[in-house]
Amino acid sequence: MNTKAKSLDEFYELTDAEDYFTFFDLDYDPSLVNVKRFHILKEYGTLIKTGMKNLIGEEERLLDFLKYSLLKVYGEFSNGYAPSAADVWDMFKDGKLSGCMSCTPSPGNSCGC
Repeated sequence: MNTKAKSLDEFYELTDAEDYFTFFDLDYDPSLVNVKRFHILKEYGTLIKTGMKNLIGEEERLLDFLKYSLLKVYGEFSNGYAPSAADVWDMFKDGKLSGCMSCTPSPGNSCGC
């Protein structure tokens, strides 16, 4: 696990889907990312626009939001659908995680959320 502090400047340098997962030290299925790359990045970009507008000047919170959004998008795509930006922002803003990203199911098993 990478313990070096992350920065927004480093985040802005990322280009590939895999780079985002590596940056946030997140596990992912390379075959899923390879197949759904465009859709994951497109949905991720849509989701993070809300945080980018609302967390100006709060780098640590913004990085947390960026990581959570990636987890949420990846989780939803691994389950076969994509979330709405409003759903992710409301859950993050209220501090209440729900759905499959609020627990840690074992690989290949549904958590039942």
